[in-house]
Amino acid sequence: MADLASEQLQQNPAGWPVAVLALFERAITCEYATLTSQHTPITYPVTPYIGDDGRTLDVSTGLAYPTKAERARRIPKVALLYSDPVGSGLSKPPVVLVLGLASVRDANLQHNTDRYIRMSMSKVPSAYKSIPAFLLRRMPWYLARIWIQVTPLRILWWPAGEIEGQPHMWQAPTETAAPVSDPAPSGKALGVWKAAPADWRSGAKYAVQNLGDPILTIVTADGFPLPFRVRNATLVPDGIRVHVPAGFPASVTGSACLTFHTHPEEFTGQQNLVFVGQVQQEATGYVFKVERQLGDWSLAGSRLRATWDFFRNGRKLAPRLAVEA
Repeated sequence: MADLASEQLQQNPAGWPVAVLALFERAITCEYATLTSQHTPITYPVTPYIGDDGRTLDVSTGLAYPTKAERARRIPKVALLYSDPVGSGLSKPPVVLVLGLASVRDANLQHNTDRYIRMSMSKVPSAYKSIPAFLLRRMPWYLARIWIQVTPLRILWWPAGEIEGQPHMWQAPTETAAPVSDPAPSGKALGVWKAAPADWRSGAKYAVQNLGDPILTIVTADGFPLPFRVRNATLVPDGIRVHVPAGFPASVTGSACLTFHTHPEEFTGQQNLVFVGQVQQEATGYVFKVERQLGDWSLAGSRLRATWDFFRNGRKLAPRLAVEA
């Protein structure tokens, strides 16, 4: 614990397992899973933070693209998977899965934005260092934020990332409850901001060949999305075959999401491709049968190319900001 910067974690008021604290503090990305109104799991990579009181694990989404928050406000059962230590500086950290309840915070947008700027510049300074101040002042479409605070109910961890083995588990006290979310805004939702590809196959081929082991998310018997890293993804005619590690802590069937993502050690870009469908066990193993690909926000290539794509996305998102606000 001596190397942790967070005073809240040093005090550890929630009593989380000591083995997971360093990763909570230093992870650059985690996989955040929510449920649609049809109880389809959706998982995207996000940057995680420690809550101000040391009792929640917080993620954010832009006010101009609030779907990640709206799903959590509607169905507060969510999950966070810490399975990608790239950029954390940690050697052989555990893989950590958190199942918890979400509280959405969007009543005080200025406070949210100030907090996001302060915390993100501290955690991923490389993402900002080449952006001139005058451009930062033109980024409210990105910097205006909604926070999602996750109160952990269960924490499972696999020491040294050995996900073929069985996990350790921490359970929150039975009286643990999450604060109520801020009231939902009135008015009609704008929906997705980026159209999905009509054909998922080219995206799936690229993901399998270039983006490493994906995250498979299923829905547990008690209604939580459960993301877990799987291996050896290969393309088949109707989807993607994967190896499910022996440590997967639930039944692997039904409605599912498959998420590929990667980012460099110094966080200067990202790639993510997300598919939804059904996972089935067959004689040759598990097959994720793709129904469709979702829209993504990938910033790949050179630093100049990633910055150009970032601001090109901004031109689409900026008009949505006033409506959402």
